[in-house]
Amino acid sequence: MWDALREKKIGVRILLGVVVGVLGIGMLLYLVPQGTNDLNSADVVAQVGDQTISVVDVQNQLTKATRGSQIPPALQSIYMQQALDQLIDEKMLVLEAERMGLRVTDEEHADLLKKLVPTAFTGDTFIGMDRYSAEVQTRFQMTVPEFETEVKNALLQQKFQQLVTDGITASDDEVREEFRRENEKIKLDYVLIKPEDLQSKVEVSDADLAAYFDKHKAQYVVPERRNVDYAILTFADLRQRSPVTEDDEKIQYQKNIDQYKLEDRAHVAHILFKTVGMTDAEAAEVKKKAEDVLSKAKHGGNFADLAKQYSEDTTKDKGGDLGWIVRGQTVPEFEAAAFSLPKGSISDLVKTQYGFHIIQVIDRESARTQTLDEVKASIVNQLQQDKAEQLGENLSTQIADEIRRGGRVPLDELAKKFNMMTGEAKLVEATQPLPELGNAPGLVDAIFHQRVGDVGAPIRTDLGYVVLSVKDILPAHPATLAEVHDRVASDYRHEKAVVLAKDRAEELAKRAKSGENFAAAAKALGLDVKTSEFLSRTSSIPDVGSAKQFAVAFTLPVGQTGEPLPLGQNWAIYRVAQHDPVNQDDFDKQKAKIEEQVLQRKRQAAYELFRAALKTRLQQEGQLQFNAENLKRLTNPA
Repeated sequence: MWDALREKKIGVRILLGVVVGVLGIGMLLYLVPQGTNDLNSADVVAQVGDQTISVVDVQNQLTKATRGSQIPPALQSIYMQQALDQLIDEKMLVLEAERMGLRVTDEEHADLLKKLVPTAFTGDTFIGMDRYSAEVQTRFQMTVPEFETEVKNALLQQKFQQLVTDGITASDDEVREEFRRENEKIKLDYVLIKPEDLQSKVEVSDADLAAYFDKHKAQYVVPERRNVDYAILTFADLRQRSPVTEDDEKIQYQKNIDQYKLEDRAHVAHILFKTVGMTDAEAAEVKKKAEDVLSKAKHGGNFADLAKQYSEDTTKDKGGDLGWIVRGQTVPEFEAAAFSLPKGSISDLVKTQYGFHIIQVIDRESARTQTLDEVKASIVNQLQQDKAEQLGENLSTQIADEIRRGGRVPLDELAKKFNMMTGEAKLVEATQPLPELGNAPGLVDAIFHQRVGDVGAPIRTDLGYVVLSVKDILPAHPATLAEVHDRVASDYRHEKAVVLAKDRAEELAKRAKSGENFAAAAKALGLDVKTSEFLSRTSSIPDVGSAKQFAVAFTLPVGQTGEPLPLGQNWAIYRVAQHDPVNQDDFDKQKAKIEEQVLQRKRQAAYELFRAALKTRLQQEGQLQFNAENLKRLTNPA
């Protein structure tokens, strides 16, 4: 919901996934059920020591990591491989820890659990297993055994990281080089040439298209197409046929009266000044800053503007607005302030485990039960929806029965009997969406598996219930130029525009390097020159991308034009307009921060090398084995 009022969650690192750091832990691994099958079992993918990893384990890991989000089919195999790698890493570390006698003590485990779930204790008193389980489930979406095992695995990984990286240092030369890379800046005059912008300049004759088509004829095929008659019973129509009476409303209201009871709630905004991980001296400085902002807020300052300027919570862009909160939803100190202040007031500084808060109470509501009039609209909408769903299911069943009894029932007769709308979807292709019919798994497949004249059973889509009848089939065939004329013309223009973009880039670079004014040469070629902001190597240029692509530019003198730079099918041509060398006086100010960055990068690289070496050794020793056939099916599904 918001960073300040919830713990730092333990995430599972996976391709394009999330890594949430907790106390320096870089990656946490999901608890995997212990396998009992051997490597040759039907569902076992890998074995580390005597522990197996099954297909189900990998699927569970992936579901946990993505929180059940839909994965694009094209990325499914990559995600599966990443999930498998995660599980292998976990088991490798456990196996290596056993070999080395490395372990996580109960005290270490308990200390981290307390830090991650501080609300599990009131003072030194444990809140009880039921409340603790609910807290863990709410915050981490895990059971207690899963959560505590993940925490233990994370601590074990942290121990390995310390063993591998404790001796790593950053030399002064490395820090100075990183300082230079981060602080050296340049400003560029540049031109971005896109083939898509040049397509209109490509002249196309009938002879050109004919020649291009003859050369590429094999890639132009008209797929099978089908004309389809349909009848549809829309949900909108079903709702119209599902009236709701006043008695219905009253019964529904009384039946669900509990859900209309509102707790005490407060609509609040806050400004957060974080102190997590700080020393007492650092926290004292933060408190001074918070007190200054508090003074501004209490003396007429716009609270939302102050939040946007000073808050360190993710709600800052919304002016600190947290929306409505109820008791038990926030940490105790925050709750006490929010529910003791009157509407419109601003708190003094409130200290929590996250830092200092300034709280504004925008509105307050006492516990009460909403009246029927207040919830009437939602009740009517829900009842109408329920009735429409039931009516739709009943009519769909009746329609299916009618089709079974009558064989090839004329679609028009069916539509008339059940008051359905009719229409025709023309030239339907297997990859074509059908917005007039809605979306449903298997809808297009049904069309392409149906015989001409057959009437299919109703298919539920997001628009309603659809009955299909294929009118005729146009087989796939090699295209004639007339059939794909527009597509051929577009392809021809694109191909020529790609060549033209490269030619323009080379011509501009040549003219600029020969001494012609960069802007004048660009204008003569019909190109627009833009000037960047000052760029470091980590900056980005709008429409162009990362400044890392312009690494050579940092070595060129002011006024010099670089070589044309390919960016996919686009081209960038640039000259160095200004060069802002590093200010050595800033080195001492940034040294500690940059040294830590260099160390972190070197530590990460060292740990990755350790993991790779461990994996190689375990494979050589036969301690890490794979079921090649199951692995292939998992990561390369048909």
